[in-house]
Amino acid sequence: MPSFPIVAGIYTDTGPDVRTAYPVNIMPVPKGSGVSEYYLRPHDGIVTLATGPGIDRGGIEWNGVCFRVMGTKLVTVSGSTITVLADVGGSGYVTMDYSFDLLGIASSGNLYFWDPATSTLTQNTDPDLGTVTDLAWVDGYWMTTDGTHLVVTELGNPLAVNPLKYGSSEADPDPVVALVKLRNEIYAINQHTIEVFDNVGGDLFPFSRIEGAQVQKGAVGTFAVCVFDEQIAFIGSGKNEASSIYIASNATATQIATQDIDELLASYSNLSTVKIESRLYRAHKFLYVHLPDRTIVYDHSASEALQQRVWITLTSSVEGFSRYRAQNMVYCENRWLVGDPLESRIGYFQDSISSQWSEKARWEFSTPIAYNEGKGGIFHELELVALTGRVEVGKNPQISTSYSVDGSSWSQDRFISVGTTGNLAKRLVWWQQGFMRNWRIQRVRGDSDAHISVIAMQGRLEPLNA
Repeated sequence: MPSFPIVAGIYTDTGPDVRTAYPVNIMPVPKGSGVSEYYLRPHDGIVTLATGPGIDRGGIEWNGVCFRVMGTKLVTVSGSTITVLADVGGSGYVTMDYSFDLLGIASSGNLYFWDPATSTLTQNTDPDLGTVTDLAWVDGYWMTTDGTHLVVTELGNPLAVNPLKYGSSEADPDPVVALVKLRNEIYAINQHTIEVFDNVGGDLFPFSRIEGAQVQKGAVGTFAVCVFDEQIAFIGSGKNEASSIYIASNATATQIATQDIDELLASYSNLSTVKIESRLYRAHKFLYVHLPDRTIVYDHSASEALQQRVWITLTSSVEGFSRYRAQNMVYCENRWLVGDPLESRIGYFQDSISSQWSEKARWEFSTPIAYNEGKGGIFHELELVALTGRVEVGKNPQISTSYSVDGSSWSQDRFISVGTTGNLAKRLVWWQQGFMRNWRIQRVRGDSDAHISVIAMQGRLEPLNA
């Protein structure tokens, strides 16, 4: 039987355009099986760990301990215990970095330092500090930006700032939105450019711009940039350009967004509060882009293996799209800890389930257009070659398939059972799936109860008018 590609499907929009339908809550894994060169497995589920003092705003691992800011509180997460350390005030995302002995926190324009040796929190109140948009620790200096200047604290005193030591990112008059340290160099992320600085010492601002390393694109916001696979990933653009998603390296920005991802980004009126973060796990290199109503994920490793840009969509809804309920990922205690952006709780990723916070979440994927040179065909049989028998004990979930002949409207769903726990030889087959006059797209849907991996989708077709 012929196989249908299932890395990405097709649909049509309200205009005369063909669009890509990315898998939802299920991800391609490059792996030759003898049946195909890849398979689809559910994205990791989320297990609830503990309830905290507020909405999770950011985290970091330091000396084997996970520090997070929840609500206004600086906390540690150990096992299933959340311990409140101090109050850093504010709201929205925080930036955290550490030196040898201090943890720095930028919260709502203020700069704080946590000293674990004395269990004290101290705020830098030097009037020359200004508003703290972002921070980084490099070569003994705490560097911050207020959007205009690059500010460094004194080497021996992180609470003191000398205004004579201000630096600036002046290749373009666009504002500085973020600071990133990579290979012990500081990347000043501006709105339309990126400049790279190296420590050269001296009595005034100790960092000097590296000429020739400048990137002619910048980021839309402080949290729309991160280190990804030893490069800089960001959402942004150059002057007079629409926003897209790029990876910057060696003074060059390479676009990783597809046309469909760019169309999605263009549908949002404001991207400045979007957050992106990276996760390297089991040979996958994931870039998570947290949008207001979903999260899109780029898999760099799968893209290289399959020779196409691989994206998936994550959502926490059973129908339609809603905000994905996991962000601020920190690897600590041999697991990925995550925070809920809407509720005061901490959890962790677990690959043996695909439910989220004990709630069901859907998954779906679709195929490209099946076309028989205008001759049509009868679909006698559709089969998912899948790994079954891994569902929760006591459950016998169902999955469904439907089809579209125009890329816009879909037929009624046809359901089958995926079997119970231990039913490893279960065949997932739909019989008598109608016919097509011209072309057809097939879609498969399930939820987290149907915890299966799909190796291939095959069909037995009888051509018409041959």
